[in-house]
Amino acid sequence: MNPLDDFESLLRDDTPLIDTRSPVEFAKGSLPTAINLPLMMNDEREAVGTCYKEHGQDVAVQLGHELVSGDRKAQRIVAWQTFASQHPEGALFCFRGGMRSEIVQRWLKDAGVDYPRIKGGYKAMRRWLSESTDQLIEHTPVLLLGGPTGAAKTRILNEGNRGKPIPGSVDLEGLANHRGSAFGRRVTEQPTQIGFELALGVQLLKHRHAKHQRLILEDEGRLIGRCALPLSLQAARQDADWVQLDASVEARIEHSYENYILQNLEDLMTQYATRAFGHFATGLLESLERIQKRLGGQRYAELKAIMQDALVAHERGNPEAHKAWINELLTGYYDPMYEYQMNNRTKPPLFRGTESEVTEYLLEAGATLLTD
Repeated sequence: MNPLDDFESLLRDDTPLIDTRSPVEFAKGSLPTAINLPLMMNDEREAVGTCYKEHGQDVAVQLGHELVSGDRKAQRIVAWQTFASQHPEGALFCFRGGMRSEIVQRWLKDAGVDYPRIKGGYKAMRRWLSESTDQLIEHTPVLLLGGPTGAAKTRILNEGNRGKPIPGSVDLEGLANHRGSAFGRRVTEQPTQIGFELALGVQLLKHRHAKHQRLILEDEGRLIGRCALPLSLQAARQDADWVQLDASVEARIEHSYENYILQNLEDLMTQYATRAFGHFATGLLESLERIQKRLGGQRYAELKAIMQDALVAHERGNPEAHKAWINELLTGYYDPMYEYQMNNRTKPPLFRGTESEVTEYLLEAGATLLTD
């Protein structure tokens, strides 16, 4: 069976993939639809690598076959067979599309399963996807949705089309698994930088295939948590057109309260049960501490005291006490910072309005498709 090399179709169509690299390699980043079913575990790969350096390829290959033999080999073949039977449209890959994926493919073939592998492997797909990302960003007009913290920008992009995403929009915060602010951590970990870039690249492939006229994004900084935007996107943001979302302080407080208090605690309860509130309280205080220098010593101390009082009240059944420090943080910290950023913009907004007005504008902006 010839190796697959139509990277665009493989990635755009969410092809189920077997990543045969070791777990430590997989943990650094892989394709969004890939599952790690390694040929060699970390210690086995390390032993083979050391042998290769000291004794050459032939001896290293022999050692690899000795390490992955008997029950180990049988168990791994069963795992690959199971995946292949569940996903007959899938494929497998290793780092460069070389020996490891060839061995897995051959062992599957011996077990009666003819399963394709990807030419060039992970390295070729990652390079191709990175180049594709840069090309799309270079040739697609970017439209940014701006607005103060808590104005529900993410909600508009993800739900503005009758509960579905605005056509042409990509949820950067969703891909980064982070809400974007100092308080934006989620219960589950963020992807690695590589994983974030690969997931973004796949979303942009789908965007291009759908022939959207614009790339509509939330106006983010360089970093979303610890995930950095690709350099090409950082550059495109500088000259991009944008839309201004207006929202009252009261609405922004309510939105922040629902997301950062109620939703965060609910998410934590699914993981920590009775210990959830302790993790929740620690997370809030740590988030505040991360911006301590920017707040200044006195303001930090005041906000911390209000937050601690709110946590006590929350534990006693009054979660709305958090709105006091949310109000102070929005109006005294985030709003001045946002105003400073707006004053440094070189372009005025194309449109400015409330949530419903901006939603209608973005729906019209995203409705036109590119022609061939």
